[in-house]
Amino acid sequence: MKPAARRNARQFALQAIYSWQITKENVATIEEQFLTSGKYDEEEHRAAEPALAAPETDVSYFRDLLAGVVLNHTELDSKLRPFVSRPMQDLDMMELALLRLAMYEMTRREDVPYKVVINEAIELAKVFAAEDSHKFVNGVLDKAAPHVRKKA
Repeated sequence: MKPAARRNARQFALQAIYSWQITKENVATIEEQFLTSGKYDEEEHRAAEPALAAPETDVSYFRDLLAGVVLNHTELDSKLRPFVSRPMQDLDMMELALLRLAMYEMTRREDVPYKVVINEAIELAKVFAAEDSHKFVNGVLDKAAPHVRKKA
């Protein structure tokens, strides 16, 4: 799988996780919205081209990240808490989504090097979060990495 396909999957997963945090909507419903929010066929009243069906998106990775973060968010938060300098409820919702996503990858996706996880989270923060959020995300993940993943 190309790195771009996973990068796209992370980006969509981040947006879906953020949406779930805000709405608390069912994960299957959110997933469905992301899978079918591509081009809309007016005559058929359905999605003509699924949004994530493009060859440059690893849909199964998107599904794993979204479901994994939502199902394990309490555990992920407890793993993050020692490395976050403020109460979890005070975090910006996008920062929280980013940290949960990265912690899920670090703890459950051993096939992804921890440096890749951190770098991808920083890049996503630069695009989707507040101006200096990437520095905060980097600091938290850099402190957490040695405790949750062996630096092999």
